[in-house]
Amino acid sequence: MEIDVARVLGLVTRSVKNFEKDGKAASTVTLTRLYETSVDDLWDAVTSRQRIPRWFLPVEGDLQLGGRYQLKGNAGGTITACTPPTHFAATWEFGGGMSWIDVKLAAERDQARLTLEHTAIIEDHWNQFGPGAVGIGWDLAIAGLERYVATGASVDHETAEAWMGSPAGKEFMTTSGEYWCEAHVASGVDPETAKQRSDRTIAFYRGEMPPDVAHPGTGS
Repeated sequence: MEIDVARVLGLVTRSVKNFEKDGKAASTVTLTRLYETSVDDLWDAVTSRQRIPRWFLPVEGDLQLGGRYQLKGNAGGTITACTPPTHFAATWEFGGGMSWIDVKLAAERDQARLTLEHTAIIEDHWNQFGPGAVGIGWDLAIAGLERYVATGASVDHETAEAWMGSPAGKEFMTTSGEYWCEAHVASGVDPETAKQRSDRTIAFYRGEMPPDVAHPGTGS
């Protein structure tokens, strides 16, 4: 599996916003990038039961407003907003915790812009791993989406898993984690704190996490 790591990651704009949600400290990570397709096609790719597994994971459930969904081996939740072909939102329930995703699509000339927000309450795992805990996983997902939209090729999960352990895959995790560290610092977090959290997350995604250290457990 060939991925131009620098190009693919360089096409994404990332940001981190810290705020209060329901009286609790929270943070939102945002990824946005353009795809060489129409809004209608991109909407179908990210919402169709048949197409989601081709670039992400098999999905089950009732994929409409108010319905429950479940990604195989990953998160599930409830679809809380759906306005085709430009917006959907859902809860993101994984490992006993809940966070929230919000996806917007917009046409830009002959391309389509995707903006994905993932909001979480700041708890112990966030203080240990920071925004890369969800950010690296989403970087991987939207890179897979680009490959699918551009070529129509479905992901082979065994090949993808092997690639993640390869030098190129580890380069992807490291570079993504460093980008998220920069975004974390830009949000006002102390640079050394941001780097410590980023280093832990990168080590997890690279398969280098010490056995006595908890993993990010984000599901993304």
